[in-house]
Amino acid sequence: MSQRVEISGVSTSALPKMDAKRSRELLERIKQGDEAAREEFITGNIRLVLSVAGRFSTRRASGDDVFQAGCVGLIKAIDNFDLSVGVRFSTYAVPMIIGEIKRFLRGGNSLRVARSIRDAAYRILKAREAIEAEDREATTDEIARRLNITERDVVYALDAISDHVSLYDPAFNKEGDTLLVMDQIGDERNTEENWTEHVALASAMETLGERERNILYLRYYEGKTQTEISKSVGLSQAQVSRLEKTALASVRHGLS
Repeated sequence: MSQRVEISGVSTSALPKMDAKRSRELLERIKQGDEAAREEFITGNIRLVLSVAGRFSTRRASGDDVFQAGCVGLIKAIDNFDLSVGVRFSTYAVPMIIGEIKRFLRGGNSLRVARSIRDAAYRILKAREAIEAEDREATTDEIARRLNITERDVVYALDAISDHVSLYDPAFNKEGDTLLVMDQIGDERNTEENWTEHVALASAMETLGERERNILYLRYYEGKTQTEISKSVGLSQAQVSRLEKTALASVRHGLS
């Protein structure tokens, strides 16, 4: 049921979980200058960074680099978070992490192309020139056969060295008002608000026991009835109903 994510050699399955009470205790100690609390809090929120970084998965950017940019956003969120505001830390931190990753991508740091890919592209270009010098059409199939590689490798290498249009390139600029390419692309489903709610829900679900999480998963993700779930988990229908109500109440409390 749970997903295992690994970036920069960090696996979410090996990361510690932190409840709301411990989170607040550490934040209070951090504000008093406790470095040990700061380190523990950062480690305890790496899952949050990995969750957000996964949203920016792209062939043009190293996953490690995106993750590190997200960690910078996490640290900035820790330094600027105000406990008196009364919001969950994750609700405040997610936009900060997203913003830092976007700044990293906008800065052009994601345009590095691996040496092996550049070398392959060079050999492909030389092969194309040789084929065209023979007055023949340099198709990807012909190039691939000449270099003994797949057509997919030919397309990938040439695409990697071609000029890309960045989402952060200006599409319109007049009198200081710049409109970026990404401003022209609408996505009402994957907004930062929806993403924040998703992270908050995932955080609330982690506070439940394995049995309660499994019941909610079977009930609301697989659409099973309480009777079907009772047979699957070896409990009575009444027990399943009671555990479901308790779990939902706990999730609602976590979201509030």
